[in-house]
Amino acid sequence: MAIKSDVRESRAPAGLVKTLRSGIGRVSEEVIEEIQNRIPEYARREDELYIKVLRTAVEQAIEGFLDRVESPDAAWDPEPFRMVGKGEAAEGRNLEPLQTALRLGARVGWRRLTEIADPLGLSPQCLYDLGETIFVYLDQLADAAAEGFEEARARAAGEIERRRGRLLDLLLSQPAASPDAIADLAKAAGWRLPRTVACVALDDPPGVPTPGPTHGPAQGRRGAAYRMPALPPDVLAGLERTTPCLLVPDPSGPGQAQMLEHGLRGYWGAIGPAVPLAAAATSLRWAREALELSRRGVLPRGLPRCEEHMATLVVFKDEELVNALAETRLAPLAHLRPTQQDRLAETLLAWLRYGRGAGEVAARLHVHPQTVRYRLRQLEELYGDQLADPDVRFELEIALRARQAVNRTFRGAGGRA
Repeated sequence: MAIKSDVRESRAPAGLVKTLRSGIGRVSEEVIEEIQNRIPEYARREDELYIKVLRTAVEQAIEGFLDRVESPDAAWDPEPFRMVGKGEAAEGRNLEPLQTALRLGARVGWRRLTEIADPLGLSPQCLYDLGETIFVYLDQLADAAAEGFEEARARAAGEIERRRGRLLDLLLSQPAASPDAIADLAKAAGWRLPRTVACVALDDPPGVPTPGPTHGPAQGRRGAAYRMPALPPDVLAGLERTTPCLLVPDPSGPGQAQMLEHGLRGYWGAIGPAVPLAAAATSLRWAREALELSRRGVLPRGLPRCEEHMATLVVFKDEELVNALAETRLAPLAHLRPTQQDRLAETLLAWLRYGRGAGEVAARLHVHPQTVRYRLRQLEELYGDQLADPDVRFELEIALRARQAVNRTFRGAGGRA
């Protein structure tokens, strides 16, 4: 990289660069003093190693400037100041202190030039050209530092993201990883270990996945880029998984429910139950099962919470078993017309769930109490003494809940129950 300069040898006395080089030590001390007096971030006077690094950077900057004056078209290596920018990123600062330091250095350098202008016979034009060279060089230093800074920040962000991805893998592994391994990786990823977590299994957003910023190779099930949800940084994201998922720390904490609702607006998925950190894989398993039931229409579309649908999740955990139970317990209704089956099944479920008074059942079903009494007499004739058995009533409620969910799904798909 070459830095052009308008300093012409005919206007700059031959001894200019030699004189300036002889004063590098003095100017460097002045620059360091100015920097430490005016920039708190660099006021580390007791740190000998830091002072040595600072002095080296200042002297390199001055030497580079004098090289430009001496050979305006010579190539320039920006790497030393790219390293300075990387160092600022490693210190956790932004570039403002460094930019201030560069301006202070340029001010001291200009002051030195004006001091020797008369003894060396520098013309006003030569001083003007030298001043322009300082500003051009200053921009080059700032650009090189900014490149190094951004590169270091990007690398650090990528490493943190990779660590968070490995941490999520550990938390969701079966069998569970050791607590020590999780704690070590969480510390390296800057992630605070919570007491409880909940996993969210995500489906593609409605329609085609929405393009937008992603973190890592996040892909939806249809292969398009998966838009990153607007969630706090302590939420671990596994959007590249076959079933994209999130791990939410302390899901029952203040404001967490609203945070999820807002951050996942427009998404389809399911929110698993809150569990201890070591059981994160269990929360994800339930969330995936709820998501599948949501896709089928058994659970509502959107972001159903497992904790609000535990009975349905349990009922559909083994559908073959539930179907066998239903075949046995609903056999007394099998010979009736479909519409009769529906009415009596609905009434029986309401009776089991809400109490055995005809008035309460009628209010739930929005029908006349006399209608409910008529239906209950039919059910007594069909089931006889079975309705007095608590075990039978329990199994009947399971079978009827499953039937209700299946019928709701069938109607939602445009069928007729």
